[in-house]
Amino acid sequence: MSNYGLNIPSQGSLDFLALGALVHRLDPGVVPFRKATECRIHVSGGEYNVAANLADCFRLQTGIATALVEYPIGDLIAERVRAMGVRPFYKRFKHDGVRGPNHAIVYSDRGFGVRPPVVFYNRSNEAGALLKPGDFDWKAIFAQGVRWFHSGGIFAALSETTGPLIIEAMQAAKAAGAVTSFDLNFRQKLWDVWGGQDRAVAVNREIVKYVDVLVGNEEDLQKGLGLKGPDVHATSQLDPAVFVGMMDAVVKAYPQIRVVATTLREVLSTNRHRWSAVAWINGKVYQAPTCELDVYDRVGGGDGFAAGLFYGMLTGRAPEECVRLGWAHGALLTTTPGDTTMVTLEQVEAFARGGSARIQR
Repeated sequence: MSNYGLNIPSQGSLDFLALGALVHRLDPGVVPFRKATECRIHVSGGEYNVAANLADCFRLQTGIATALVEYPIGDLIAERVRAMGVRPFYKRFKHDGVRGPNHAIVYSDRGFGVRPPVVFYNRSNEAGALLKPGDFDWKAIFAQGVRWFHSGGIFAALSETTGPLIIEAMQAAKAAGAVTSFDLNFRQKLWDVWGGQDRAVAVNREIVKYVDVLVGNEEDLQKGLGLKGPDVHATSQLDPAVFVGMMDAVVKAYPQIRVVATTLREVLSTNRHRWSAVAWINGKVYQAPTCELDVYDRVGGGDGFAAGLFYGMLTGRAPEECVRLGWAHGALLTTTPGDTTMVTLEQVEAFARGGSARIQR
């Protein structure tokens, strides 16, 4: 038992395995979509991003269990998964040439200054939403040795079958001795399509029974799990008091949870944020410093934090250092385009140690 209260296996052929949908984000930069003439394509997915970050920046052995559609967009996505060094476990789908099934499109401009980013989706006939229990041979996958299993609330929100699939995978992970984590990532738009907040709470509550490490802020905890808490907008967004104050409710509802963590972000403008992070680890609270960020592309910052935090735990760092590594990696990730990491472990370590004149202690 580590000082996080977790029994993390010391070795395995995979350090980390995620379950989620692969999507592609169209990014016209600072130009709003109604005036856009060109876009960058970023491959993404709330659960996949963590696996990609851990492989590419943190040099761990990671995998993704997901849907892949056999058409050119699927080929593009598979190429990026290979480039990031993530081992795929694909359930393959044929495309009918007209309607799909498809890889979801996320449309997201970057905004600028006082104009915030605008995000909308086309998740029509999405292959990831078709995934269901029985699609993966979890026994065979976990028999290879998996140290840590992860999924999230975005994947849980996609359809009536994805939540049960997460539970099936979590049960297999537990049986195999892996640590389990879940990022609540509450997205109102996704849940509203097929059941709203009541359905979100019902699905997430079943999943979180199997979770050791939970990622989510006080709003995620309230809306995604239905836990009672104070008004999330009544205090400073950098004050962890509301988050910390909800830990009793989390532990009472889910006594097996050993870690709850979140980023803290105050948006001064689209390109200027104050950034911190906090984690409740085995009964103690650890907070990262606060820094001011010049933000290039904010998408993926939270997944960047989760990856750094998990890396710290997988490599046995002190709890405070785990939080700092997550905070540093999430901060650096917002300085590059796209949803996944472009920074190095050395840069993360240096920033986590205080390699910035902007840190206010």
